[in-house]
Amino acid sequence: MPISRVTKLYAVQDAKIAPLTSDPAGGTPTYGALIDVPGIKSMEISGDIEVKELRGDNTLLDSDSSISNITVSFPHAKLSLDVLKALISSTVTDSGTTPAQTSVWEMDNTAKPAPFKLEGVTPVSGGDLIGGDVHFTLHKCILSSFPGLGLAEEDYRTIENEARCVPLISTGKWIKVTINETAAAIA
Repeated sequence: MPISRVTKLYAVQDAKIAPLTSDPAGGTPTYGALIDVPGIKSMEISGDIEVKELRGDNTLLDSDSSISNITVSFPHAKLSLDVLKALISSTVTDSGTTPAQTSVWEMDNTAKPAPFKLEGVTPVSGGDLIGGDVHFTLHKCILSSFPGLGLAEEDYRTIENEARCVPLISTGKWIKVTINETAAAIA
């Protein structure tokens, strides 16, 4: 008997992104190495539906709708230069020796948002299945606003990211939700 298709959703335990390196029409998408989104706080997915109405003879004759937009916001508690590099074409340079090491993220005037996959997962038993979990995967995302960077007076600064999600050219896949009977790591 298959597992239940209904579950609660409690918390987010982990999230990772992977740069989309290739998305050929009729082919298979290729992703770079997974990058941890440190201190993930939430993964909020929303969308828009566009409705068209056909009117005539002074009445509504028909109505049709289509999904026109899916967005995701994924604030996280810790700054990651590797995440920034994957989200925006930019560089990270490590230099120096202890005790004067540096790691520098730098963006220049040719920088553009880069496509990536985002996957988030509940903690074990964050769904109804004891020992299981729930994964949300967005196959192709592109930043829709600049990451919320900076500092705050006498408080922690949360990094805010928002992205627009689009279907893959290669497969047409857009979003996936997986309920696992046994918890699985993001792969």
